[in-house]
Amino acid sequence: MKRIFLFVVLFAGFHLVSAQTTKDSLQLRNFYDLSLLDGNSYEWLDELSNDIGARLSGSAGAEKAVQWAKKELESIGLDKVWLQPVMVPKWERGAPEKAHIKGPDGSIDVPVCALGGSIATTADGITAEVVEVQGIEDLAKFGEAQLKGKIVFYNRPMQADLIQTFSAYGGCVDQRYSGAREAAKYGAVGVIVRSMNLRMDDLPHTGSMSYGDLPNDERIPAAAISTNGAALLSKLLKKDKDTQFYLKMNCKNYEEDVPSFNVIGEITGSEKPNEFMVVGGHLDSWDLGDGSHDDGAGVVQSMEVLRLMKAANYKPKHSIRVVLFMNEENGLRGGTEYAKVAKQEGEKHVFALESDAGGFTPRGFSFDADKANFEQVQSWIPLFKPYLIHFFELGGSGADVGPLKEEGTVLAGLRPDSQRYFDHHHASNDTFDAVNKRELELGAATMTSLVYLFDNHGVIPPITNEKPLKD
Repeated sequence: MKRIFLFVVLFAGFHLVSAQTTKDSLQLRNFYDLSLLDGNSYEWLDELSNDIGARLSGSAGAEKAVQWAKKELESIGLDKVWLQPVMVPKWERGAPEKAHIKGPDGSIDVPVCALGGSIATTADGITAEVVEVQGIEDLAKFGEAQLKGKIVFYNRPMQADLIQTFSAYGGCVDQRYSGAREAAKYGAVGVIVRSMNLRMDDLPHTGSMSYGDLPNDERIPAAAISTNGAALLSKLLKKDKDTQFYLKMNCKNYEEDVPSFNVIGEITGSEKPNEFMVVGGHLDSWDLGDGSHDDGAGVVQSMEVLRLMKAANYKPKHSIRVVLFMNEENGLRGGTEYAKVAKQEGEKHVFALESDAGGFTPRGFSFDADKANFEQVQSWIPLFKPYLIHFFELGGSGADVGPLKEEGTVLAGLRPDSQRYFDHHHASNDTFDAVNKRELELGAATMTSLVYLFDNHGVIPPITNEKPLKD
């Protein structure tokens, strides 16, 4: 009799699990159908990219984007939409930069752009001999005797044999971010940094840089040079180490921060309204293109998550928020402020997902999670395989959701195919035409599916004294 009872219990349990799996599978299919057949992400991206354009923090474009996002979120019938004030730095590029290599056979113009946060050159520009290095660590080899009065040329390329292109980016971005600060300590008068780009082309790629606590009178101009320009300069330096470089930039840092906003929309939870799940991207962009991949795609995909839930008539158990963060590119003020306010108001955030890796074909997610929650994620892999989503690994989430990290909170990042991302990243070709409609819509559906699964199944509470799972 006991054996019969056990069999009945196991049989019933199997059917409950099977029924839940079928329910989840059908719900995911519905999200993908809605996104691919009647999605709104591509139309939104068209408006954000082509009607508004570049959205550098503190600019008129950023303010237009805030008002546009608020209006669009209100139009889809969310329970709450509001603007969260945040103070952001302001930097302007000014008139287009000019640069040329001065050699024995004359001058050759090369494409450059100021790095975000750089000071300007003098009105006449600067001309100096060039010292090529492969990274910050090389500066000490040359010392002040060889670097004083020179322009330091950082020419370490992204490592092309790394399949994970973000690892290649991480392997050389320090020379962009800290290169000017470190070169100035040796008396250099400026720096040129090889663009963070795996492709050989004529497009310079901007990005943030920092002087740290370097005094204002010791700061030097910093520019990115295109990969073709870097190759040419390196070639000419090998022929003639006395080759000179001319650089003129007109950028400006404002002393005072200026007001801006995060844009937030919410569907209030039906069972756990005081537990929050966040999905988001950053609303600001650099100023050379229109920021379609970085991060217009993440913005509209995050908005689409809540729209798809409404369209599917799905009523979440937890409160689901879309947060469009301001100032990820040159300060992370939006992400920091959102987490600060959440803590001040005692809000419990259990899950947060960010899309900030472009609008290419989704491959999966990376997670910052403990063992129990990551094992739960792995149990969902069969639900995603019909959509060719196979990548589920530990290893970070996103810059803007990172400040929400607390014990028991699961953070995640959408991971699209990254092989073409750095062709466009922070460059003038980061434009709407570079985004594929279907790929964008697949990403929005994939994000919605993960949010749904965490909302429906819940985040597993931490076990006391359990050690974090390392990647």
